[in-house]
Amino acid sequence: MSNKILIVDDESNIVELIRLYLEKDGFDTVVARDGNEALSKFKTENPDLIILDIMIPEPDGWQVCREIRKKSNVPIIMLTAKSETFDKVLGLELGADDYLTKPFEAKELVARVKAVLRRTDTKEPDKKQIQFENLSVNIENYELIINGNLTDVPPKELELLYFLASNPNRVYTREQLLEDVWGFDYFGDSRTVDVHIKRLREKLEGVEGNWQLKTVWGVGYKFEVR
Repeated sequence: MSNKILIVDDESNIVELIRLYLEKDGFDTVVARDGNEALSKFKTENPDLIILDIMIPEPDGWQVCREIRKKSNVPIIMLTAKSETFDKVLGLELGADDYLTKPFEAKELVARVKAVLRRTDTKEPDKKQIQFENLSVNIENYELIINGNLTDVPPKELELLYFLASNPNRVYTREQLLEDVWGFDYFGDSRTVDVHIKRLREKLEGVEGNWQLKTVWGVGYKFEVR
């Protein structure tokens, strides 16, 4: 069965180009022209991945991403004419899995779609939850429990914490974390990792346990278990 891709963009030429390349590669496609239609088709079509333009009307892509992330972890690739690091980081913090700036090569977009689907389809099936003292990370339900309390956390932050906690005491560079958590196809700024680590530390501040989210100066980060 083919993966179904929801394309959300109000530019007809962009939509047709994306549809042509995706369908040529065997994907099924569904199109939405604005935010309200995107949210409606997300509910009715149950897509396997969403290509979401930020500058769409009623509501914009930021809000659509927020609304979808309240209900689902379906992979999202954001499209936009904006290239500033702030916009990229904001999209990723809202839960996007990847980010592509217009103009782009259609072949690159298809490659990213395949890579994101590959990552989300191959999560380790038998190790969904990791527990340490006063900390529980569940990758199946995307739940973070700190000191017995359920804590709101964006998907990428949880995936980053889960990855580090799954490999305790091992040091990872920012580039390795971008590759392993965001995927080899994500050509992002390594500061994205620093932003996500900072947000995680804010959530974990004051929690006592036999573990620590630690910076290894000049190298990267590790989840240290004592």
